[in-house]
Amino acid sequence: MKDNILHKADSRFVADHGWLKSAQTFSFHDHYDPQRIQFGALRVLNDDIVNGGKGFGKHPHDNMEIISIPLEGTLEHQDSMGNVAVIKPGEIQAMSAGTGIYHTEFNKDPAEPVTFLQIWLYPDKLNVTPRYDQLDYSKGDKHNKFLQILSPDPNDEGVWIQQQAWFHIAELDKGFETNFSLKQAGNGLYVFVMKGKIVVNGQSLDQRDGYGLWPDPDVKITADSDAEVLLMEVPEKW
Repeated sequence: MKDNILHKADSRFVADHGWLKSAQTFSFHDHYDPQRIQFGALRVLNDDIVNGGKGFGKHPHDNMEIISIPLEGTLEHQDSMGNVAVIKPGEIQAMSAGTGIYHTEFNKDPAEPVTFLQIWLYPDKLNVTPRYDQLDYSKGDKHNKFLQILSPDPNDEGVWIQQQAWFHIAELDKGFETNFSLKQAGNGLYVFVMKGKIVVNGQSLDQRDGYGLWPDPDVKITADSDAEVLLMEVPEKW
């Protein structure tokens, strides 16, 4: 079994571009850390803040699964497939870049910043036809329960991507305890604490900490405070 890996919030590389502040768990663009390349199929986990009226201009992607989860504010998306959408907290967006796409992401609010998680996963099949998916999960039951918001199956709950991965999200009350069971044997689990404090298999985690486990099928999670948690189950190999 591979060793578990702890990424404290203050150990992330922070890229400050003025209009964009990006706390990066893994190596990204000009920043390279050979000890922090990826966790299985999870390649990018950026915690981005985009100032009002600013954003990412038209740029390309290919053969990558790209997921955006807004935490505060709204983000407008446009792409070469003809999709125009606004995503806000309580929603998740996924793109299979496949053979290639162009897209833009902008904060159209001139005054308020937008904070969102930018997540990239390697696909399990190359050169697929590009695809876009979006889901409002805000009315789903995530109180003291892990709500599935992403899967590899278009007929399952959540958006779907070209990878054997599952994402779950929960809002936990202080003192709540639960066991989480992985969907697929051999997968790893990356835990990201969006708010609050939790304990995962005895490891204490604070807000914006990340913890990667190559675990037994069940993972024990305890909330040390009211907390919001994102679980990303990904394969080690694909």
